[in-house]
Amino acid sequence: MKIISGVYHIFDKLEDYVRGRLSLHPFVYTFIGGTGIVLFWRGIWHTADILEQSGVGWLGVIFSPMGSLILGVCVMLATGLFVSMFIGDSIIMSGLRKDKKTIDKTMDELELEKGDVQKTLTLITDMKREIEVLENEIHARHTKKKEGLNI
Repeated sequence: MKIISGVYHIFDKLEDYVRGRLSLHPFVYTFIGGTGIVLFWRGIWHTADILEQSGVGWLGVIFSPMGSLILGVCVMLATGLFVSMFIGDSIIMSGLRKDKKTIDKTMDELELEKGDVQKTLTLITDMKREIEVLENEIHARHTKKKEGLNI
């Protein structure tokens, strides 16, 4: 387990470094990331082809076109990725709220939505202030209690 933890730590640090450097160059980042994604899926595809062609009983069936489709759907359903992968959460949520596409909204609707966002931001800011006041009160009580106990 220590080896896996060490390898994970190394790749975690490497990812932070590479992401930090590449984020300064989004065009280059896009090509490098896109290449990685294509090579990953190419590897998966060819591995499935090799397993299918090996003809070893159940591997040939599972990695056949129909078997791959069924296995893929089952994996995506089990992991909760089936709908979000193809449709996306924001589209589902906008459909449930019966939202219009931004391009179909009138200026009045956009201004109303902007006002709602501003109200939410104000509410969150007020809540943050209240939390800070409560934290200060708790800290002050804790300090008084310590002083009372002569710690």
